[in-house]
Parts: sequence; C-alpha cells; structure tokens
Amino acid sequence: MGKEAANLAFKVADRIHDYRESTAIRAGNQPVIVPFVGYGTTRWVRVLGRALYKTMLFSHLTESLVGDQRATSPARGWRSFTSVPISHALVEVRIGGRVFTVRADRGGVLDAQLEIELEPGDHEVRMRTGASEEVVSSVYVAPEDQRIGIVCDVDDTVMVTALPRPMLAAWNSFVISEHARMPTPGMAVLMERLLRAHPHAPVMYLSTGAWNVAPALRRFLSRNAYPDGTLLLTDWGPTRTRWFRSGAAHKVNSLRRLVREFPDVRWILIGDDGQRDPDIYNGFALRYPDRVAAIIIRNLSVGESVLASGRVWGDDRAKQVAAGSLWMEANDGATLSDKLRETDLL
Repeated sequence: MGKEAANLAFKVADRIHDYRESTAIRAGNQPVIVPFVGYGTTRWVRVLGRALYKTMLFSHLTESLVGDQRATSPARGWRSFTSVPISHALVEVRIGGRVFTVRADRGGVLDAQLEIELEPGDHEVRMRTGASEEVVSSVYVAPEDQRIGIVCDVDDTVMVTALPRPMLAAWNSFVISEHARMPTPGMAVLMERLLRAHPHAPVMYLSTGAWNVAPALRRFLSRNAYPDGTLLLTDWGPTRTRWFRSGAAHKVNSLRRLVREFPDVRWILIGDDGQRDPDIYNGFALRYPDRVAAIIIRNLSVGESVLASGRVWGDDRAKQVAAGSLWMEANDGATLSDKLRETDLL
C-alpha cells in the first residue's frame, strides 16, 4: 500500500510539473541556466547547473535565484520553489576551448562528467540552453598529487537550522528570510584554517537540501566567509517507491562517488550529531578506512538536539571508527580547531 501510494503521488507530481512547464511555454517564458560550481581532476570535470523557465515571478528575483552573490535583497525560502524546471533540457557547455552538449534530468538539473584535460586550478565554464543568455560558472580541478579533501555537512554544521523536525524544517526552508539564517559559531574559521593548511583540497558541501535552495545557500556561505566549494544537493518529492527521497542514501552515495573519483584522496568529514552524520561517517570509515583523514562532529546542545531530532545523544554513543582514522567532537568550531592543532591536519 505504501509503495502504491508513493507511486500515485509521484504520478500526480509528474502531471503537475507537466502542466506548469506547458503553461510557462505558452506564456512565452524564456529559459535560463542557474550555474553551480563544479569540480574535477586533470582528466575530467563534473559540471553542475539547473535549467529553468524565467517566469514573471522569477523575473523579479533573477539575482536571487540565478545565484548572484552580490544580491542583497532578502528572499523568503518559498520563492526558490516557484521556479519551473525545464525537463531534459539540452545545455551547451563551453570549457577549456571545447564545446559539449549535455542533457539535464527531469527536474532540469544538469549533472555531467566531461572528459577533458585541464591544468589544476579554477576554470571558467559557460552554459546556455536554447535562446537563454550565456551564464558563467567555474570548476575546480584538483592537482594529481592532492591527498586531502574536505566534505562538510550544512544543516546544523555550517548554519543553525534545527532540522529535520517537520514544522521547523518547513519554516527554515520556505518562510524565513535567507539573511536571518545564523552561522554556526566558529565553523567558518575552522573551514578557513583547514583550507589554509591544505590550499589545494577540493571542498564539498554535502546536504540533503533541494537544488532549489542552492543559490541562497551559496550566498549564505559567501556572506559568512566560508570557503568556496561544490554544493552536493538532491531532489525533493516522491519517487515511484517512496513518499520522500532518502537523505541518508544521498549522502552515502555521494561519498561513494567521491571515493571512485578521487581514489588517492583521504577525506576530512565534518558534520553534526543532530541527525545521521555520525552513523554515515562511521559506516564510510568502516568501508574505506584508508580514505578517511578525520571525522569532525559538532555536538549540538541539549536544546538543539531536542529541536533537531527529538532526542539527546548519550555520551556512550558507539564510535566504532576504523583503525587509523581520527574522531573528534566539540560544540563549536573554535574548540574543534584547537583539537585539530594536535594532529598533522592543521
């Protein structure tokens, strides 16, 4: 019954999407690309973006939704969910003097791995679809000898959100102004120090948030002095077998992909104990003990833990981390930085 209901919900959502897209086309709405920062090696790059229709509401929020970091007008979260994706859009991608044509998915998300030889460092990426204006993004190419990478959770790790309690999740995602979101004390400094110690490390912000919030999240990170990096987000909504997509599965699969893509890199995994990060990172360390440099867990306060998950972690929580990996916990970034100074990672 659960799977049948989920499949029905998926079909209804699919019909609604078709209706909204056909309405946008009849209204003459123009396509636009929302670019995201990608990453890669000297042999390939992963480019990311999203194809949308520029609806009337969208036209008043171009800076906010396309991701201009200079945008200063506070946008409510719900506005990012009013855009209409372009299903299976053909997107022209220009990088390193070459031109690629790639296809977005059903939700308009462009996620393509392109075979190309590039020097280490940042490279400009230009994208367009149909008659859309060309937009500019970038990819970071890690050096071949890079051995450290950074993966950082978002909710309750870099920003205080008190997720996933349903009402608070809805409030944070759809109602609250992005300028009202609070950074987690000391975490930006921790990230900056890590990147100073490992200046060529690829940085990934791994979250269960939807691609809709990527521009606002990018601006939040920039406004609060977090290092630039790639956002690894996901889709919301029902699938043919589930009412809600699995956030934990998204994180697990993303980490597995990074292992395949960077077989010689050891990862510094940063998260919090309000949701599943300790379990996910612990499982990753047990499967890939030689791919973990450290596991850094921000401990939520008792109040934050209750808001985030309705429970309080006990001090006897199992930490069965694979031999050789480092596990450290603290309530704020400053204390975590002090603990990292006792290692060779900072």
